[in-house]
Amino acid sequence: MFASSSIKLFEVGGTAVRVHPTFFLLLIWIGAVHLIQGGPREAVTGVVFVVVLFACVVLHEFGHILMARRFGIATRDVTLLPIGGVASMDRMPEKPREEIVVALAGPAVNLAIAAALIWLIGDRLDLGKFTQIDEPKPDLLTQIAVANLVLFVFNLIPAFPMDGGRV
Repeated sequence: MFASSSIKLFEVGGTAVRVHPTFFLLLIWIGAVHLIQGGPREAVTGVVFVVVLFACVVLHEFGHILMARRFGIATRDVTLLPIGGVASMDRMPEKPREEIVVALAGPAVNLAIAAALIWLIGDRLDLGKFTQIDEPKPDLLTQIAVANLVLFVFNLIPAFPMDGGRV
């Protein structure tokens, strides 16, 4: 669907990971907003956060892909767009149970990432920093942990084509 206009980054187990050119517009926009608000260091921090977050999106998509492979479904590629990732499976699971398991595999990856980061952060985790508009900002690991919790909940919204809608 998006592969013809996307740039191939790498391949894992026969599945190409691609990025749509519009994704770079997102990075430029995030960088510019952070540059205006806080200077070059903030710009780099903002762009790094988005890149790491989208690495988590790729892992989310590979959760779907690996589970689909258990049911004999191949995936040609994953394309990163500014709104998230899209895995191009050869077909959808035929049995409802398989579709549920494949759909839940992605959010399960986000939950696992969040849990691992929360465990790693340990006593330094301060979710109260997210309620503060000004400094101090949470560190990158805390931001990524919370973002993965948000992705977990967001993807379970019961609306098609979200994972929750597929369930």
